[in-house]
Amino acid sequence: MNAATPQTTWTAVGPAVNFPEGCGTAVLVDGRQIAVFHAGRDWFAVQNQCPHNLQMVLSRGLLGDAGRETKVTCPLHKNSFSLVDGRHLGGNEAWCLKTYPVKVEAGVVMVGVEEDSSRGR
Repeated sequence: MNAATPQTTWTAVGPAVNFPEGCGTAVLVDGRQIAVFHAGRDWFAVQNQCPHNLQMVLSRGLLGDAGRETKVTCPLHKNSFSLVDGRHLGGNEAWCLKTYPVKVEAGVVMVGVEEDSSRGR
């Protein structure tokens, strides 16, 4: 999972009660679609776009475990990804997900993003 750095900008994306446990929720942060997952005591955030077919669907993926690691499986083609570090669990290094730091403060879910110079800003 991406760790927050001094350059991380935190954005409130909603009350934690609006993020059902065991599910993903798509949010928009700084023009990015991000899938936020509430997995019990743990929270994860990754890009919402599936790298296989480039559709914004990962927030609707199935949560599960690969050993002791939390994963999401794309609802369209069943590719599985680690929510911890974004890697494709089938070994395809070209299909890794971008991960984002996420935290809950005072009952509000916060997602951290950093300036991406490749975005033309």
